[in-house]
Amino acid sequence: MKSILITGGSRGIGKATAVLAATRGWNVAITYVRDKGAADETAEKVRHHGAKAIVIQGDVGIEPDVTRIFSSTVESFGRLDGVVINAGIVAPATTLTEMTLERLETMFRTNILGSYLSAREAVRHMKTGGSIVNVSSLASKTGSPGEYLDYAGSKGAMDTLTIGLAKEVGPLGIRVNAVRPAFIDTDIHASSGNPERAHLLGAQTPLGRAGTSEEVAEAIVWLLSDASSYVSGALIDMAGGR
Repeated sequence: MKSILITGGSRGIGKATAVLAATRGWNVAITYVRDKGAADETAEKVRHHGAKAIVIQGDVGIEPDVTRIFSSTVESFGRLDGVVINAGIVAPATTLTEMTLERLETMFRTNILGSYLSAREAVRHMKTGGSIVNVSSLASKTGSPGEYLDYAGSKGAMDTLTIGLAKEVGPLGIRVNAVRPAFIDTDIHASSGNPERAHLLGAQTPLGRAGTSEEVAEAIVWLLSDASSYVSGALIDMAGGR
């Protein structure tokens, strides 16, 4: 039975991925920072489908937390086949000239350093190959001017991590890919001060609507599975044709 780890797996895309993976019979480790209740709820949904689930508190921007998260997962499941690097933050929309050093450091510590540390530990713990899926964003292409230039830049770093690491660890049998969602109906938009953003911008896409966490989860689980065994280094846009 496969075992996967999802950072930031308690809500939104992470939660949808955890539940879908459970329907495939995969054990799931879920990390959270503060909201243990949400993480426990997701774990119960995983168990409802007959899979094992563990919940681990930890901040991906803190190295000892990351190493503990991965060692705890392998200790619990005995193996690690897939990792979804999903934990990330956004901040209220503003211009670069208004961004404080504290905001930039917080953003980059979680979204960049956290992703690189998680990817490093994923490779260290995958003994017989595996799959890493990074949850990036279409913002890495658009730059998100006037809104989240810092967030967009952090996702650009994640794209570069995906491309470079895929080449570095391909000979080890490890695949690395990324999905780049946008206009997905999750509560992360409330953190930016515009909870209706996904629906407003989604309506302007060729498909004419916002996307769902479950739709993104389908792509992530496909990339984790053997069905995508010859896919590595790919960046898959999920933005309604935008």
